[in-house]
Amino acid sequence: MRKGPHGNFGFNGTRKMTKTHEYTACLIWNGNQGAGTTTYTGYGRDYTVVIDGKPDLRGSADPTFRGSAELHNPEDLFIASISACHMLTYLALCAKHKISVATYQDDARGMLELTSDGGGKFQDVTLNPLVTITAGDEAKALALHEDAHKLCYIAQSCSAPIKHNAIVKVAPAGQ
Repeated sequence: MRKGPHGNFGFNGTRKMTKTHEYTACLIWNGNQGAGTTTYTGYGRDYTVVIDGKPDLRGSADPTFRGSAELHNPEDLFIASISACHMLTYLALCAKHKISVATYQDDARGMLELTSDGGGKFQDVTLNPLVTITAGDEAKALALHEDAHKLCYIAQSCSAPIKHNAIVKVAPAGQ
């Protein structure tokens, strides 16, 4: 059995779950404007997420759904969570493989399809990481994006397909 960056793996590459981590969040709705939800247009969509030991996160619905444009919405946070988890997993893999990452930027996108019954689903998410390395194998740095996807907790918890359009550049010597 070999040890991966996120746990133990069997000889055939399957994960052997050995630990669990519980995460908690308290969500507080701030949108009661006096009459509760008696009408669809009569209440606010703002909320606060409280997680012990961390700054509060104010959010709202997307403006399409009567939310506040200046606040993060669940759709923004969904895409950001996938992107951040991929990046953190990728950086761990690069460190393990002696690839020195100098910069990383991902302009991630997701396509939400709404249904006539008021529901919807993300049809896909596309990550577009642009990575600059200063040391290590460029081809291996590119290939590690697939490994990162397979190991990313958030990606593995999603039903929407997640695509990768990664670009890896090598920084010129001396930079």
